Amino acid sequence: MSVEAEGQEVPGRRRLARAVLTGVAAVGAGLVAGSAHVPMAAPPGGGAGSRPTTPESALRELVAGNGRWRTYHERHPDQTRTVRRTLVAGQHPFAVVLGCVDSRVPPELVFDQGLGDLLTVRSAGEVLDEAVLGSITYGVLELRIPLVVILGHQSCGAVAAAVRATEGGPLLPGHMQYLVDQIRPAIDRGLRGGRADRRRDHRERTAGTGAAGRGARDGRRDRRRDAGRRGGPVRTHQPARAPGALSARRRTKPRSSAPCGRGRTSG
Repeated sequence: MSVEAEGQEVPGRRRLARAVLTGVAAVGAGLVAGSAHVPMAAPPGGGAGSRPTTPESALRELVAGNGRWRTYHERHPDQTRTVRRTLVAGQHPFAVVLGCVDSRVPPELVFDQGLGDLLTVRSAGEVLDEAVLGSITYGVLELRIPLVVILGHQSCGAVAAAVRATEGGPLLPGHMQYLVDQIRPAIDRGLRGGRADRRRDHRERTAGTGAAGRGARDGRRDRRRDAGRRGGPVRTHQPARAPGALSARRRTKPRSSAPCGRGRTSG
């Protein structure tokens, strides 16, 4: 790393960490270094000669590649013999991608990119430490990469393990507990909607309804008992009847005073 970069190492890392932790998806090189953005120099010749040089163009390229990957129209670019020979002289990636170590989300495949296109930094749960921040800073300051992307994904095993550990689970063995300790402050317990949350909500509603129902029944029983002691009428709640509505008794056909089949004379 150059002398100038070393002088800006601590402020640059702090600004980068602040941007990542507040949910910024893309950070330009000028924002991290605290200076005006300097476009990335184009690599010399070869199949990788056309590279995005601004954050906007780099993001468009990643979005397009992800669209190809999602629709099974991958191009698998920059993997030819010519590209390999060109990359021997140096690398000119156009994006830094911080992703999880999960084997199901490799950035080069997810964004349909090839050799020399992405500088990938991966850690379980996208945990930030000095090595991760130093790697990202190297790509931004030394390689002049115009875009930093944080790639998240669903069903992260590291995050799930951290959540279980914070809910009373056992300590994880070895260095895995370090991941839990780093992920723990980012767990948002206000988020709801999972299967466990729905089960808990159902139990709470059921318990509340049962308690309310028992309370109402107990209140009616007490009122009937008190009214019986005083010798007064027992009043119960009756639903309001709409104007003009007939009661069930008035709607029924009057019945004969004589039992059916009895007391009748012929002709």
